[in-house]
Amino acid sequence: MISMIMVLNQKGEIMISRQYRDDVSRVAADSFRIQVIAAKEASSQPPIKRIENCSFLYTRHLNMYFVALTKSNVNPALVFEYLFQKIRVLKAYLGEEFDESSMRNNMTLIYELMDETMDFGYPQNCAVDVLRLYINLGNVKPQDEPEPEQLTKQITGAIDWRREGIRYKKNEVYIDVLESVNLLISSSGSVLRSEVTGKVQMNTKLTGMPECKFGLNDKLVIEKESSGARKKPGVEIDDCTFHRCVRLGKFDADRTITFIPPDGEFELMRYRVNDNVNLPFRLIPAVQEEGQTKCSITLKVIANFSEKLFATHVVIKVPVPKNTSKSKIKNSFGRAKYEPEQNAIVWRIKRFPGKAECMLSVDLELVRTVRPKAWVRPPINVEFQVPMFTASGVHVRFLRVYDKSGYHTNRWVRYITKAGGYQIRI
Repeated sequence: MISMIMVLNQKGEIMISRQYRDDVSRVAADSFRIQVIAAKEASSQPPIKRIENCSFLYTRHLNMYFVALTKSNVNPALVFEYLFQKIRVLKAYLGEEFDESSMRNNMTLIYELMDETMDFGYPQNCAVDVLRLYINLGNVKPQDEPEPEQLTKQITGAIDWRREGIRYKKNEVYIDVLESVNLLISSSGSVLRSEVTGKVQMNTKLTGMPECKFGLNDKLVIEKESSGARKKPGVEIDDCTFHRCVRLGKFDADRTITFIPPDGEFELMRYRVNDNVNLPFRLIPAVQEEGQTKCSITLKVIANFSEKLFATHVVIKVPVPKNTSKSKIKNSFGRAKYEPEQNAIVWRIKRFPGKAECMLSVDLELVRTVRPKAWVRPPINVEFQVPMFTASGVHVRFLRVYDKSGYHTNRWVRYITKAGGYQIRI
């Protein structure tokens, strides 16, 4: 893993260093100073440099370089995450704009933080709230010394994402289910690819240390809970990833999402759905090329969602040949115009009602070219946003909040589906 952490100034001088393994030495800093800092490569080259069988991974804060040295085959993402977390911790102790002088004036604090956040080259606890419990130097206000059991519980990372003693007059939870639809349809109308990627964003304003139980219409859970002939439809949810507050053991055992939420905004989970995707829009294009000087395009757009809903910020980009000189456009509603810089007819609709149909017809005049080339026909691209609609069919079944005081919680749920790569070949 990581053999040494160094902090260098803009001249390449070592301000502070901590050696965790004996396979590298401070002499390596000279190589980094000559080949990276003096050569001014930091701003133009990738932040990873291999010098004399030693890997240097670095990032900058103001005029300082935070450098990790290793001779092993480490995961670069892990090293960079540690460096970013290290800077975040120093900002909490020394201020957002800490500089070289504040680093030199707090050497004892920085060495303590280096020892607590890494052990034998392996990153340890980087949570600021936990570090403040037992490192009270710098600008951090001294606190009462915690009980040994409480301290052990915090250091092991049990609930370091939420502090105790939080209170609200109104206990509320806001849930946003945000989905992105990716679609690719061939020129013959067959679906080549369709998937939905989604995430659940939460904003919790809850008193104390409540435990929450969250339920979606997951197909495995629905089939398990339903008995008899009547079964409610469920959705096959794939590739779930969770915030670290979720108890993965319970999810693996019975697919229940149980957690003690952080205070404020956080991303609870991400998921993907590949089957039975409800496409918000259906597009039927038709292109007719008349020789080398004329081309006509018609496009029919049908909204598949409920008439009680509507789509906003709908933008449909219909490609046209590069040698287009004039265009005659007719559309049922919205605004459509030819934009030469995009080589497309851009059709913008502010509000598209559910179950509605609209037509676009375009007559193009083309300029003759010396060397005629066949038009490659790029796909039609669609952008949209549909509130209170999920293309995957996922919806929130329940959110239960359990607390010792048994207070009442207001819950608010919002669904938004937008286009990812929504393309139709013509």
